[in-house]
Amino acid sequence: MNRRLYLLLLLLLVTAEISITKFSAVAIGVNWGTEASHPLPPSKVVELLKSNGIAKVKLFDADPKVLRALSGSNIGVTVGIPNSMIKSLNASRKVAESWVHDNVTRYFDGGNRVRIEYVAVGDEPFLQSYGNQYRPFVIGAAMNIQNALAKASLASAVKVVVPSSFDSFLSESGRPSSGHFRADLNKTMIELLSFLTRHHSPFFVTISPFISFRQNKNISLDFSLFKETAKAHKDGRKAYRNSFDLSYNTLLSALSSIGFPDVDIVVSRIGWPTDGAANATSTTAEAFLKGLMGHLEKKTGSLARPPVETYIENLLDEDERNVSSGNFERHWGVFTFDGQAKYSFSFNHNAKKLVNAQNVQYLPPKWCVVNNNKDLSNASAKASEACSVSDCTSILPGGSCSSIGWPRNVSYAFNSLYQQSDHKAESCDFGGLGLITTVDPSEDKCRFWIQLDTSHSSPHIPILFLSLSLLLLFLLS
Repeated sequence: MNRRLYLLLLLLLVTAEISITKFSAVAIGVNWGTEASHPLPPSKVVELLKSNGIAKVKLFDADPKVLRALSGSNIGVTVGIPNSMIKSLNASRKVAESWVHDNVTRYFDGGNRVRIEYVAVGDEPFLQSYGNQYRPFVIGAAMNIQNALAKASLASAVKVVVPSSFDSFLSESGRPSSGHFRADLNKTMIELLSFLTRHHSPFFVTISPFISFRQNKNISLDFSLFKETAKAHKDGRKAYRNSFDLSYNTLLSALSSIGFPDVDIVVSRIGWPTDGAANATSTTAEAFLKGLMGHLEKKTGSLARPPVETYIENLLDEDERNVSSGNFERHWGVFTFDGQAKYSFSFNHNAKKLVNAQNVQYLPPKWCVVNNNKDLSNASAKASEACSVSDCTSILPGGSCSSIGWPRNVSYAFNSLYQQSDHKAESCDFGGLGLITTVDPSEDKCRFWIQLDTSHSSPHIPILFLSLSLLLLFLLS
């Protein structure tokens, strides 16, 4: 064969292989929430993202410290708008323009730009428990943000999306072919999908095999964890072998039922918690994520159209997250609050395990425990007081420390408040029942945490403050 022709064919083969590999690669990102009493510094979190090869991150707000830390990282970013801002953004284009200027436009200027790809309007504003609190205002808010991006000449670079909740679609029969959106959402979903289609934006949605497992007695743990031994669920001639495919195809049917069978789908939240409920452990979380990643990479199963992107819930644990739906809400992290891996897992093929956050600054090695030499008749009441303002989810039923017994669970509660209060002596008083010690009271499966030293971190700007600022702008416009 002519040498030149041979080299040309070889080049074509290599190029084709690279193209196929790139095309079949799974776009995996993570959710980065900041509802923590002592958040890991944003610069450390960005190091954590980069060292683990995580190329996309979804935020729940637009914290300036977080966005500055992401500048120049080349990580694809979804900036979030909290639900509390939706109503004012719906009511005023001026508020929307101001928000886009402050939270998007300014990060496109200069050399250290932030690669913002999406603006997410709301955090699952269609959750059934919210009722009509946000639903009537979501589409108007999204349209005003879209117009503001267009005015800033950013509409082609940044897409507007609305993350939908796991309970926005369902199938009473349990068969995916019967999937549909909730009756109260049907009209809104048609409006939303018309908007998304018009602007070539994907549909963001939560898929939650963990919640499905908790709520549906017909969903087994093996079925949720992609186990080959799991009993298949049949829908006509189709057989579903895992909970993810079951939920995902239910969504596809719901989209088709209102006339949008071809919209791109982004799974904006999916994961498995490691504490706070039965079967919420590091072992099950590891099995779930490894099963999910392998499933998406191989494109096996019964998915007609796999998601274009998938965001794992969550990067880190958050000890101030709302627990109205379950104590597990504070334990979604692949990493603990201080950036330490909980199990063996990898976000990419170039690494065999997760890389921990480095040079993390902790408070001194001191704990607050119950003083066993005191009268402990009032100890449980004091523990309840501590738990009312700190995170005690691990000692509650289903938690990893729920079996340590009394009075060690009292010590856990005392220490939780002591750590949250940055080791202030008075936070370990408890009417004389507390005792500060340098002996670690942790045991095998129950860790008594030492909190991060955040004394040198700049204060977190509360979302409520940002919401009130925008509301004031609206009222004065």
